Amino acid sequence: MQTSEILQAWAKILKGERPSLSIEITRECPLRCPGCYAYEDAHLGGELTLRDLNDRKGQALVDGVLEVVDRFRPLHLSIVGGDPLVRYRELEVLIPLLLARGIHVQVVTSAFRTFAREWATLPHLNVVVSIDGLQPEHDVRRAPATYDRILENIAGKKITIHCTITSQMMQRPGYLNDFLKFWTVRPETNKIWFSLFTPQLGARSAEVLEPRERALAIADMLELRRQYPKLDMPEAMIRQFASPPRRPADCVFALTTRTLSADLKTQITPCQFGGTPDCGACGCMASMGLAAIAEHKLGGLIPVGAIFKASTRIGAARSKSLAQLHARDDLRVLQ
Repeated sequence: MQTSEILQAWAKILKGERPSLSIEITRECPLRCPGCYAYEDAHLGGELTLRDLNDRKGQALVDGVLEVVDRFRPLHLSIVGGDPLVRYRELEVLIPLLLARGIHVQVVTSAFRTFAREWATLPHLNVVVSIDGLQPEHDVRRAPATYDRILENIAGKKITIHCTITSQMMQRPGYLNDFLKFWTVRPETNKIWFSLFTPQLGARSAEVLEPRERALAIADMLELRRQYPKLDMPEAMIRQFASPPRRPADCVFALTTRTLSADLKTQITPCQFGGTPDCGACGCMASMGLAAIAEHKLGGLIPVGAIFKASTRIGAARSKSLAQLHARDDLRVLQ
């Protein structure tokens, strides 16, 4: 994150605004991945699931996303799903319009289908392809987005590879090394990110890492980042996995990112996972990255996190005052 981007985000926080926005632009996905948080019953709070929502298509989706973006004016927008490439025609219209607004755009997909080759040349656009481990495990978990299909669909393009580390992976020594060895030599791979599987409170699925597996994953990442330059994860970020923010109120990512579901109205809280995530076992890479920034001390004295907390209080007070002022103005109009 560049200094100019930090200053822009800080300015929005001081105004009581969130600099980042994440939108599940569709409820549809051709995959049925074990452990996918987006389709868990609690993701939207328990009354509705992602598949129950009325999502949009065609021009209605384009107009709806632009209306949301123009209302919240984020600096960074993550387009997720479902799988966004279900709406690839709409994305081909949306992405140039979003970039023209000065927004950094990230599209997170399984790459079950191809996408525009021109996207690789667009500044401030990042296409992230989710890979669930090595080919034998991935192909079982993520069909029809198999390795062969992904390799065909990304040929000649530039992407970021993202892999969520699960318990199953850490049970085999050298697994992360083998994963990096395969993907770093691919010319399409621009960089690689790892997250750790984040469960809901009380979850006991096969993906949940035991404490010793989590510690081993952290140690492996710290060593492998020296061997594989495409593993784009600073040491401070990786070390944060050992002590993640204990609650949403302490999580910079949760506090700075607004997440909307496929109807473009339903807000997902407390973060993109929804439900009641086990913050003590959080493996969100974005959360760890911002936590590392928050721990950095300006001039070796003042933690950035302390400045952030003070700024959020100022922004919240300012936002509340403006809301009260608008309410009084509306009352005068009614009178």
